Amino acid sequence: MNARDYILSKQIQWAHRNNITLTGSKGDSRGRQAYIKNFDDNLFEPLMPEVKSDFEEADGGELIGGPYPCKMQAVHSSSALSVNIFQYWKKIKQVPAIATACGFDSTDDTSSQGISFEIKFPISEKFPRSPNIDVVIDNSSESRFKVFAIECKFSEAYSSGRHSGISPKYIELDTVWDDMPNLLEFAKIISPDDNRFTHLHPAQLVKHILGLKEKFGKDKFRLLYLWYDTIGPESGIHLKEIDEFTEITKADNIYFHAMSYQDLIIKLTKNYRDTHRDYIDYISERYL
Repeated sequence: MNARDYILSKQIQWAHRNNITLTGSKGDSRGRQAYIKNFDDNLFEPLMPEVKSDFEEADGGELIGGPYPCKMQAVHSSSALSVNIFQYWKKIKQVPAIATACGFDSTDDTSSQGISFEIKFPISEKFPRSPNIDVVIDNSSESRFKVFAIECKFSEAYSSGRHSGISPKYIELDTVWDDMPNLLEFAKIISPDDNRFTHLHPAQLVKHILGLKEKFGKDKFRLLYLWYDTIGPESGIHLKEIDEFTEITKADNIYFHAMSYQDLIIKLTKNYRDTHRDYIDYISERYL
């Protein structure tokens, strides 16, 4: 069984254990039965109005369904996973807790104030569209880092399709690459096509870094790659690719790190099982 099938099978079994009705991507009789009929059944808690607005204003189409299920109804939805992990802390106004668990803050830091989803940071007006960053934690004006940004991956890291490289138009930008010579040389390697990486999508991360640097400056943001670990050789390849990219960012003094969802959930479980039991039970039973 490959990694993506393993994730889908595990999530489908979670739905069955909880008596949640599934349907296909094109309705009851078409496609793999991996979409949840009742939207809210795919979430620990219903979308907060402001979180729903974040997704509606983005261009990922996560909530656009029509006659068929929307993307977030998939049991293997990366956006549903990010909502299930992060929205809870936004709702109860304890954002520093999840920021600390993600490796951003020390335990006594209370500078993290808000959580948003699907946020864009334009790189240049030459590009009509900017990539969506899955989760952004906003910090106080006194904080050293203005934002903590998180790129979230679930099953899509193990899909069979090739991911895109970075367009030469990005390489041609001038000042945006200042102080990042190693990242620039790497970008040239994966431009216009990325024939080097299989599971990590580094072009996406490079664009996020460029957008965050353009908005805040190189030393005013931190970026986390939050990924789902799985069984088999694909996971090992993925981890090696993450390590390679991490070394490139370190060479340019870019604040980038990676963490698996499993490591994050285990950390949350150790720290908060007694005080946030329903939330911890849900994410542990579903994603560990």
